Amino acid sequence: MKKILVTGANGQLGRCIKDAVADFPDFEFVFVSKEELDIENVDLLKEFFIKNHFSHCINTAAYTNVEKAESEKEKAFAINAEAVKNLATTCKEKGVVLLHISTDYVFDGKKGSPYLETDTTNPINVYGASKLKGEQYIQEICDKFFIFRSSWLYSQYGHNFLKTVLKYAEEEKPLTITTEQTGTPTNANDLANLLLQVIAQDSAEYGVYHYSNSGQTTWFGFAEAILLQTEKLKDANLAKTNHYRTFAARPEYSVMDNSKVRKAFSIPAVDWKKSLKTVIKNLSVN
Repeated sequence: MKKILVTGANGQLGRCIKDAVADFPDFEFVFVSKEELDIENVDLLKEFFIKNHFSHCINTAAYTNVEKAESEKEKAFAINAEAVKNLATTCKEKGVVLLHISTDYVFDGKKGSPYLETDTTNPINVYGASKLKGEQYIQEICDKFFIFRSSWLYSQYGHNFLKTVLKYAEEEKPLTITTEQTGTPTNANDLANLLLQVIAQDSAEYGVYHYSNSGQTTWFGFAEAILLQTEKLKDANLAKTNHYRTFAARPEYSVMDNSKVRKAFSIPAVDWKKSLKTVIKNLSVN
């Protein structure tokens, strides 16, 4: 039986993985939050791995606040890079396959066409730089690893763009959303399923992969689709802007090419609007 450690259990992706485990009854899962296992502490990490005999580790723990990372650079790198180094070292020592989540923000957004895994990385904010450093540690240390770069993650859980848009609409607050950035919204439930499918397939096609839903839009287009599908568009105070100021620079274009991941794991393409419908249907109060 495969025994799988999932870090960051209380985050939206960790919770989506919990929802997906029912479809994988032959797997044993150990879900841990930061309070239960601080991966920044390498001694605790190694002790935990000695007590358990994991076959795989899915690392969903991350510092994800893009704006605050600019003023909390040390904290962002501690979680997204140094803690990942600890995890990579421990997985290597124990022969554990590491599955790690990265981001489209490792790119600068200047390409203008979907990014391939082989394209040159060039993050333009601290968050992206910290995630790239984590990727580099894994590739330097591990033999058996999967890095999945994803984009614009949302779900029925936690704090994300979907939940924020609906909250603002409910409270009749103005929604002024940028048209400057183009990318692909990705349902975290779909990403969770991919991760478990990769483990189920016993794949040894290790390396870096891009995974998102298919298609592309702007943040404004994403907000508009959310309000349209929830029948709130007519009453919402939605406006577009092409000059939305943020503290952190963001790539103008971060659509990723998913052909490698779909071919390697026989994963079907799921249009982002279609996938959005499934999340909206299952929205719960969190």
